[in-house]
Amino acid sequence: MPSDLMSESDGELMRKWDRRHRDADGPGAVAGVLAENIHLLPAEGDALDLACGRGANAIRMAQAGLRVTAWDWSAVAIERLNSAAREQRVSIAAEVHDVIALPPEPVSFDLILVGYFLERALAPALMQALRPGGLLMYQTFSVNAVSDNGPSNPAFRLQENELLELFQPLRVRFYREEGRLGNCRSGIRDIAMLVAEKPPG
Repeated sequence: MPSDLMSESDGELMRKWDRRHRDADGPGAVAGVLAENIHLLPAEGDALDLACGRGANAIRMAQAGLRVTAWDWSAVAIERLNSAAREQRVSIAAEVHDVIALPPEPVSFDLILVGYFLERALAPALMQALRPGGLLMYQTFSVNAVSDNGPSNPAFRLQENELLELFQPLRVRFYREEGRLGNCRSGIRDIAMLVAEKPPG
């Protein structure tokens, strides 16, 4: 649920996202922050895919051996995810869930993944929801973009190094934000990625 659409009524917004998920092909693509850092996942534990969409990230985490919970406020997205999970023969606890109204409970997950969803006020709750030693994987659009992908309103894009500030005092294990540096036709552009660890105790 990108925040640049929050000026619309909830009903209009939900219908828009239901249409997008209904018309899209397959479960989508695995987020780069997960694909590039799959080796950092714990061998076991409880993972949350927040604003999961059609489920590519949830499926990949389940395939890695994690017990996965997946939340999205689009019922169509959850239906598509459940269908894809059955095809891939993985078990995922997927549900329609408004994370803004009902954030995750404290100390409930070993891994939280957020892809292309920005609600700054949730940052404290996400950090509290991690167990000691738990990982946050976060990826979303940056204001220093080189294309038109993502939200049109810059207020709903990350400012430079903002992910680092939002999730202090987590320990940074991976960060990537290239902005407009160097050859903009190469590299990972338009987004920022973070992997950060909650101190063990």
